[in-house]
Amino acid sequence: MSFVTDIPPAASEAAVEHFSGRLSFETDCADVADAFETGAADFVLLHVVGSAQAFAKRHIPGAIHLPHRNISEERMREWPEETVFVAYCAGPHCNGADRAALKLANLGRPVKIMIGGITGWEDEGFAFASGSETLAAE
Repeated sequence: MSFVTDIPPAASEAAVEHFSGRLSFETDCADVADAFETGAADFVLLHVVGSAQAFAKRHIPGAIHLPHRNISEERMREWPEETVFVAYCAGPHCNGADRAALKLANLGRPVKIMIGGITGWEDEGFAFASGSETLAAE
C-alpha cells in the first residue's frame, strides 16, 4: 500500500460536493484567458495588489487595478449588484485575492479568486498587458 492509498479516497458523492464547492470559490488562469479570448468574459477581473506603477508595468489583460484596501461599498457602486468579480494577486505566496474576496463577499458581491495569480498566469505562458488604461482611481 502506498501513502496515496493509505487513506482511501472519498465516496463519489462526497467528492462531487467537495470539488463543486471548491469550483464555486475558484477559477483558474486558463479559464480566465479563454473567457477574454472568446469574448465570453461575464465577470470583472480585479488586480487587487501592488502599486499603480507596478500595475502599469505588468498586469493581466482586461484587469482593473483595485487594491483590496480600496474596496468599499461606495466604490463597488460602480457595478451592478449581480456583477461577478474575479480577484487575483501576485501568486500562491500572496493572500491579497483572499482579502479582496472576503471584502467583496461581506458587501454581498459574488466573487471568485483566480488561483495562481500573476505567477500562475506567467507559468501558463499567457501574455501580460502594460499601461494604465484600466487603472482604477485610487
